[in-house]
Amino acid sequence: MLATLTRLVLNTFQPGAKSRKVASLRDLQGIRSALLQSIEDCESLQTERLRHKISGAKNAQELWLLRNDAYQIISHHHSQSAAVTRINGLRNVFEGWLEPRHLAKIK
Repeated sequence: MLATLTRLVLNTFQPGAKSRKVASLRDLQGIRSALLQSIEDCESLQTERLRHKISGAKNAQELWLLRNDAYQIISHHHSQSAAVTRINGLRNVFEGWLEPRHLAKIK
């Protein structure tokens, strides 16, 4: 109990500590829509599985982690350069919901 309280106080009052916003259901739906739109013209069993995963994601972090799957699908159906363009285009949708260091561009 004491360790938990200590950790809570240190995390709350630590200089430079950033509070990460929690996305509302409306915010998550906007992120989901953008991710789904990136694979909209790709049809395969893997795409359907990814759509299901996107629909079931509980937070912005889970959705961010699914972008690798989206990249693979887009690369397969189009090209790597198309995948890079589409996935990098999603970065702005995730801004504010993830730490900036996680929002690196794909090269």
